[in-house]
Amino acid sequence: MRGLSIVALLAVAAGAIFAQTDMKPPAAKKEPQVLKIHGYEITDNYAWLRDRGEKEKSPEVMKYLEAENAYTESHMGKHKGFADALYKEMLGRIKQTDLSVPVKMGEYWYFNRTEEGKQYPTFLRSKTRDGADPEILLDQNEMAKGFKFFSIGAFEPSDDGTMLAFSTDTTGYRQYTLQFKDLKTGKVLADRVERVTSTEWSPDGKYIFYGQEDPVSKRTDKIFRHAVGTTGIDDLVYEEKDVLFNVGIGRSRDKQMLFIQSNAATMTEYRYLPANASENGVFRVLSPRREGHEYYADFDSGEFYIRTNSNAENFRIVRAPQTDPSEKNWKDFIPHNPAVLVEGTSFFKNYTVVSEVENGLEYLRVMDRKSKRADIRIPTPESVYTINLAGNPEYVTDYVRYNYSSMITPNSTYEFNFAKRNSELIKQQEIPSGHDKTKYETTRVWAAARDGVKVPISIVMKKGTKLDGKSPMLLYAYGSYGASMTPSFSTSRLSLVDRGMTYAIAHIRGGSELGEKWRQDGRMFKKINTFNDFVDSAKWLIAEKYTSADRLVIQGGSAGGLLMGAVVNQSPDTFKAAIVQVPFVDVMNTMIDDTLPLTTGEWIEWGNPRDDKKAWDYMYSYSPYDNIKEQNYPNMLVEVSLWDSQVPYWEGAKFAAKVREFKTNDSTLLLKTNMGAGHGGSSGRYDRLKEVAFEYAYALSQVGITK
Repeated sequence: MRGLSIVALLAVAAGAIFAQTDMKPPAAKKEPQVLKIHGYEITDNYAWLRDRGEKEKSPEVMKYLEAENAYTESHMGKHKGFADALYKEMLGRIKQTDLSVPVKMGEYWYFNRTEEGKQYPTFLRSKTRDGADPEILLDQNEMAKGFKFFSIGAFEPSDDGTMLAFSTDTTGYRQYTLQFKDLKTGKVLADRVERVTSTEWSPDGKYIFYGQEDPVSKRTDKIFRHAVGTTGIDDLVYEEKDVLFNVGIGRSRDKQMLFIQSNAATMTEYRYLPANASENGVFRVLSPRREGHEYYADFDSGEFYIRTNSNAENFRIVRAPQTDPSEKNWKDFIPHNPAVLVEGTSFFKNYTVVSEVENGLEYLRVMDRKSKRADIRIPTPESVYTINLAGNPEYVTDYVRYNYSSMITPNSTYEFNFAKRNSELIKQQEIPSGHDKTKYETTRVWAAARDGVKVPISIVMKKGTKLDGKSPMLLYAYGSYGASMTPSFSTSRLSLVDRGMTYAIAHIRGGSELGEKWRQDGRMFKKINTFNDFVDSAKWLIAEKYTSADRLVIQGGSAGGLLMGAVVNQSPDTFKAAIVQVPFVDVMNTMIDDTLPLTTGEWIEWGNPRDDKKAWDYMYSYSPYDNIKEQNYPNMLVEVSLWDSQVPYWEGAKFAAKVREFKTNDSTLLLKTNMGAGHGGSSGRYDRLKEVAFEYAYALSQVGITK
């Protein structure tokens, strides 16, 4: 029969009882499996929690996860009213019926509309900027009917606006199916392509290039050319054989050059093809790959522009002729500046916008290449903020759009006029319940790590908060892959701050907040710096009386979940509680298995413990699952998703079971599994907001705030 399984029905019935009674946590059985590697014998008692099936889940595993969910519901049942109140409060800060800023592509302005009560947006376009007489392109609410999860990935109109390429994921596993809609007739074509990761049109709209991932490893290893309106075999344009690399397809903003990017953690390689030769042309290598060389190619006004770290740790921009763009012809366009990280360049007709980071702050620098006026950095009115380019698909334009916010300033979209050199606010996030930024204060402080390095921390709190060690704090961090965690605005976060909880982001090594060296000093055989930085930042905040150990809750997800697992092993008494989300904690078992998604490409980010004993020894020293020991542990909420392709649910489930086995105190560990989502949680905006409300109810209740 269709509907819930018997196990699920029992769990639902049990949950109604459990919510009213105290329960003991589920006891995960032990089923020892021994791994022999590099002369070691490693016993894993909880390996059985790994489900080997991609589509079907083991009834035994499902029963265990549902029992854990029931226990979590039981423990948090007394706070359900609080979580519901937080949700309503957060919902009151969202303009539920709203329009996005229209973006011009060709002859049309494209935008989204959200409507009160509906989980998803509707995708529309209009002939005019004001959105008059809009044409509905996709109604995600209608498309999502019958699915627990529904995500739209690609959304790409053809150059002439007559065809739309779009992709959908209905499980959360991040495997997207590409389809085409004829915008003249409104009909969806019969073409369907599975496991598509990137797309790019040919100028005439006859073909679309797409990247496709392997069905098991999820490594994107092939680029195809598809003739729109056909269902035959597509042309294989390029296959990436090296398991360290993924590939993607793109096109320059002036639409003149197609690029295939082969990307690994520490090196890249580009192939290029003039877009007017897209039907039968052959892609050529721009600069052959070599270890340690990262470069990113663009094309403008008949020349290649390349962002490269060759002789430039923080990157420089070079230019090269189309006739021969090999490295011998590279000439500096933006020379290397050791104090400034060049994150990227965006080319428009007569103008270039450079995204830069200096001293941990983001900047946008505008270069006028026509009149040769002096460069200008777009002004930033606050000392702690985030700024980045918005969607700017048009090449010929009078302005560039950018997004600006801070931890107290709502998300704002501006247009910077190239000729006038001024900015105009075109949309700021509206908060229906009201927002007075003068009631809050945001600052950046610098914590001393154990090796003397200063770590920046962004903080937001109620104005007038006393630094007496009594304030509760939620401390967040990530610290991997060079990803920078910028101090942006969150309406949900106000529910913490309004209740006296300080919110902080530790910009630890492994991100790129302080340049490329900051990233390199937190990866591979320097990864331990990431964890030390976080612990030392927390201890510094305690010493400076921003909070105290019994008032400090920490949070991190994915690689940030690895961070959480590592620091509760290293310094458990520093934290009251930890929110550990979709955590990469079973590091060794994951990183020796090349059949798992992402593993091979991660070998030059973390190390290859399967083939390299030195890497095994180093990674084993911090792997959260392998370093659980008999000691006190803080309270923990571990959250996983059943259909997570990035970090499988069993990593967090195994970690939770083992911590329960070894912890020597009476701390509470909760494991919560989202049964209908993937790595990013629920797809519906209301469902996702309920998850945030639950997490914040947990964080606040840990420090005694329950209303």
